[in-house]
Amino acid sequence: MGNGWHEWPLVLFTVLGQCVAGGLIVTGMGWMAAKNDAPGQQRITRSMFFLWVLMGIGFIASMMHLGSPMRALNSLNRVGASALSNEIAAGSIFFAVGGFWWLVTVLGKMPAALGKIWLVVSMVLGVVFVWAMSRVYQIDTVPTWHNGYTTAGFFLTMLLGGPLLAALLLRLAHVTFNGATFASLSVVALLASLGLVILQGMSLAGIHSSVQQASMLVPAWSEIQVWRMVLLAAGLGCWLCPLIMRKQPRAVSLLAGVILVVAGELVGRGLFYGLHMTVGMAVAG
Repeated sequence: MGNGWHEWPLVLFTVLGQCVAGGLIVTGMGWMAAKNDAPGQQRITRSMFFLWVLMGIGFIASMMHLGSPMRALNSLNRVGASALSNEIAAGSIFFAVGGFWWLVTVLGKMPAALGKIWLVVSMVLGVVFVWAMSRVYQIDTVPTWHNGYTTAGFFLTMLLGGPLLAALLLRLAHVTFNGATFASLSVVALLASLGLVILQGMSLAGIHSSVQQASMLVPAWSEIQVWRMVLLAAGLGCWLCPLIMRKQPRAVSLLAGVILVVAGELVGRGLFYGLHMTVGMAVAG
């Protein structure tokens, strides 16, 4: 039994990777919308540096989970046949393609037409990365993970953290941003996450091995989920409250929101790993 924090490298990798994927999509939309504002586009590009810093932190954490950085190369040995290899490959391609777009663009060497296409490809690769990440945990011998809640939860993290992270980066770039639409999307994602927690909590009662009940893997699961929702709501509130008052959110408010939302998703991902159990006699968590 536990809360899953023994898997903290994977907790960091998955949450940061999903937030970066969502952040790139929304920030990329802002970059393309500023097509007639070259200085604005350049400021957005510079602010996107933080996306790749976060992605780098996530990959460093994932290598710590492997025990040795050299094992990262071995994890690519079965691309196409192994979900883990596919995840590492998808993440590496996303990081490389998106990061190289950023580097060439920030140096002012990217042709306008090619830059837009390259950015769209990077955004699509981010979605593919999140999908590949979710497939790693669709293991038929782990009934608590082998379900739609896992895939939905990963994409909801992207929708919760990504737009808010993008709002912060666009605010730092001093670019006018219609945040109401994306803030509404994140609110919908929050409500969906709440519904997901309720449904998954009900489903845990029906999952058990010969020696363990899934609902007992994390005894305080419901209580911790409540605190997680409080963190998520408070984080989005840092973004929503100024918008409701028809004011532009300040960067410090958005930063606080990002920290709270990421903290909430880290808590939720820890619970996800804490629910690990296998069918038969073996149980781990």
